[in-house]
Amino acid sequence: MAEFTMELSEDQEQVREWVHGFAAGVIRPAAAEWDEREETPWPVIQEAARVGIYSLDFYAQQFFDPTGLGIPMAMEELFWGDAGIALSIVGTGLAAIGVFANGTEEQIGTWLPQMYGDRDDVKLAAFCSSEPDAGSDVGAMRTRAVHDPVRDEWVLSGTKTWVTNGGIANVHIVVAVVDPELGTKGHASFIVPPGTPGLTQGQKFKKHGIRASHTAEVVLQEVRVPGSCLLGGKEKLDERLARARERARGAGGERVRNAAMATFEASRPAVGAMAVGTARAAYEVALDYARTRTQFGRPIIDNQGVAFQLADMRTRIDAARLLVWRASWMAAAGRPFTSAEGSMSKLFASETARQVTAQAVQILGGNGFTREYPVERMHRDSAIYTIFEGTSEIQRLVIARTLSGVPIR
Repeated sequence: MAEFTMELSEDQEQVREWVHGFAAGVIRPAAAEWDEREETPWPVIQEAARVGIYSLDFYAQQFFDPTGLGIPMAMEELFWGDAGIALSIVGTGLAAIGVFANGTEEQIGTWLPQMYGDRDDVKLAAFCSSEPDAGSDVGAMRTRAVHDPVRDEWVLSGTKTWVTNGGIANVHIVVAVVDPELGTKGHASFIVPPGTPGLTQGQKFKKHGIRASHTAEVVLQEVRVPGSCLLGGKEKLDERLARARERARGAGGERVRNAAMATFEASRPAVGAMAVGTARAAYEVALDYARTRTQFGRPIIDNQGVAFQLADMRTRIDAARLLVWRASWMAAAGRPFTSAEGSMSKLFASETARQVTAQAVQILGGNGFTREYPVERMHRDSAIYTIFEGTSEIQRLVIARTLSGVPIR
């Protein structure tokens, strides 16, 4: 188990500089254009694939960094470049985590490479969990998966929403209900291979922020997938459902794991790192502006009202990064989140991004309110962090329940 340290190794520093260089030289110059176009930035994704940043190998290397800092370090630098484009580059990762966390060795080996493709044939993947009536309330999920034992196929029907890469992905990972009587314990995840009949893209959303990232509905109309596409396999699912039924009858038993929640638990510190990247970018723009903008004959940073804001911004950013790094290290070390440290990191970093980007707009004044300066876009982008992969309210609920042991509602 790696010791916790705040000092990156030489190899980690080299990776961070490399990713930062890509963010500064490729992502940031393209940010305003793709935000306005509200389209998937394929040229940037293809360039990321060409240099090796959009690849299974790179993602795996950072994921298996024994310190746990590989992923948050990379996420912070990419999202420092631009949140919308960065999400287009890393959006496949959530689906990949879903397969890695819940799949068999054969499924992992078969499907993870197909999610990324290669530098000459780039592919995307999508994780489909939220529904029109089931966002934070995953127990309200209605998408059904029914097993056809004769053909050993699963039949999926329902509508998913807020899906990153939804409809344009090569591989979709779909969370569905297999036993409605068990609530969230009756969910399972399925791989929908490319070109499967019945899966179509529904509405594509026009969003307030992260506009370069494709977000859409995914409609499943009697989508048939082979039994081998059930993540974890039928035997493992049957055992899990049997334990859940036993527990529901009051017979005790171990905690039953929910596939979608396992995916979100693993990704929350990474989302926190994304928020840190956006916050840091806005802070740096505001700091540079405050040093060079003069009013009443002196730089505005000479005014306490501005200087103190910048001090608070930097303090919150550093604190958020430390919470993210702690949670990431704990996850890599196999230490349980006994105080909901993952949710803490996501909550604090998300709220920090909202606050810091708002302060950056204020420091730039009227200029900050225009699209001539990037803080306007950064402020719009920051809104998503307090919403997706568990709202700030849900994170507070998770933390409160974990600390108190009480099923707070």
